Amino acid sequence: MPKISAVDLLQAYRQGLFPMAFPDAGNEIFWLSPDPRAVIPLDAFHVPRSVARLIRRGRFVTTVDRCFGDVITNCAARKDTWISKEIIKANIELHARGYARSVEVWSGDRLVGGLYGVALGGAFFAESMYYEESGASKVALVDLAHRLAKGGYVLLDTQYLTGHLERFGAVEIDRRLYLEQLATAVKMEARWLTMDGPLTNAIAGG
Repeated sequence: MPKISAVDLLQAYRQGLFPMAFPDAGNEIFWLSPDPRAVIPLDAFHVPRSVARLIRRGRFVTTVDRCFGDVITNCAARKDTWISKEIIKANIELHARGYARSVEVWSGDRLVGGLYGVALGGAFFAESMYYEESGASKVALVDLAHRLAKGGYVLLDTQYLTGHLERFGAVEIDRRLYLEQLATAVKMEARWLTMDGPLTNAIAGG
């Protein structure tokens, strides 16, 4: 069984690498640094109208770091997943150290979606998200971007560009530029905002 530690993760993120386990290769962990790299510029983050309407209806409430283990486990609960047990274990250790973070989305008292990633300096490395009710993961992403912008973060790394992320303002940049931005971001000081509740409402009204 391949081993990976919280220290391994921190060193990798600082170098622009992230881990993925490949089930077809016995869950061997590979360290990736794609070129181009997808990021969401926080000053250009876009909330699609349908998501803004969903947030205004007040159907969901968000929290942070309340149940990190549940979020990462749910993100991994797919037929084909790159999130192995070793990756989960290392991230839970990172969470205990104050680096790995989660955004949870609730409908009443039921956890219905969320995302997790790693915060390092002024950079946030978004790893995965999931939903059990339609729109919940989108609300989590909006909440995350709002917290990061308010907390002074300057880099939101999403690794790969998808049509879904593109709707929120994600773009591709070449690896050289990404590494330059990363080197600056990890040296900065930013504050992870921990208040629960209607942070997303401020965006929905904007």
